[in-house]
Amino acid sequence: MGVKIEKIEFYLPSDKLTNEDLKKEFVDFDLSKVENKIGIKSRHIANKETSLDLAYNSSLKVLKSTKYKNIDFILYCTQTPDYILPTSACILQDKLNLKTDIGALDFNLGCSGYVYGLALCKGLIDTGIAKRILLVTTDTYTKYIHKQDKGNRSIFGDGSTASILSYCDKNNIKEFQLNTDGSGYDKLIIKNGGSKYSLDENSALKMYGDNNYYNDNCLYMQGPDIFNFTIKNIPKLINDVLDKNKMNMDEIDYFIFHQANKFMLKYLMKKIKIPKEKFHLNLTETANTVSSTIPIAIKQAFDDNKIKIGDNVLLAGFGVGLSWGGTIITV
Repeated sequence: MGVKIEKIEFYLPSDKLTNEDLKKEFVDFDLSKVENKIGIKSRHIANKETSLDLAYNSSLKVLKSTKYKNIDFILYCTQTPDYILPTSACILQDKLNLKTDIGALDFNLGCSGYVYGLALCKGLIDTGIAKRILLVTTDTYTKYIHKQDKGNRSIFGDGSTASILSYCDKNNIKEFQLNTDGSGYDKLIIKNGGSKYSLDENSALKMYGDNNYYNDNCLYMQGPDIFNFTIKNIPKLINDVLDKNKMNMDEIDYFIFHQANKFMLKYLMKKIKIPKEKFHLNLTETANTVSSTIPIAIKQAFDDNKIKIGDNVLLAGFGVGLSWGGTIITV
């Protein structure tokens, strides 16, 4: 018994925020640093759309060539739901006019979300609970970034992906290595708005890093600590994934990591000794779309003939939580 990814599509909001746009707001903004070091020139912004709107549009794209009645489970990954309750996946089922004898649930994960989603899909299909799953990733982080936080505004973009996963007779999604370290929960956080701390209209403005500003109603990221966490844990993750699957580096045709930023990715590529031609790096126009970066990258790599049917691709997601995980898929 095995599981395969049948198809991936993604949807990006039409509105864009370019580096030139940011330069108009922040006259001391270093465009060369963002483009050369971070690797981003523009990002898509969901000004009028919500996470569920993006999810609906990415799902419509992937279901165009898939019979709606065959979907029997929806897994919906987001950290920016339209509502605290009900479950967004339930609303998506109705918006897509899918059948009602279907499972649907949300799970809250960020940059590792797609890898974890694949693990959940494999478990549901392997146990016979589902046969064909719609796995959605969707986030609108930009709605939670303070207008004076030029650092995070330059890094994050909005987007959604939809994948169809189904049973197959080959082991196309292999073994997983999943990890968690909740002691770093406050390294990337929106403090207010949950049941612990309510939104505060008078929340004080705080400064961090290179004159970036935020308050506790907004997203905060301790960039240096996230970087250190990544370079410490991801090389071991890659080795663990290879060991679990009894494979070596030479048997991997392509590597797709969470597209966080160019500097971090190039550092990992060199540290792990991955050949440049086997390593995906493309966030120039999409920026960091959180849970959607990996499936967007898979779609890009396939469309650009960087990967082909039969290739082994190692996936690694890492970030907010702190959470990280990896697996190997056969395209």
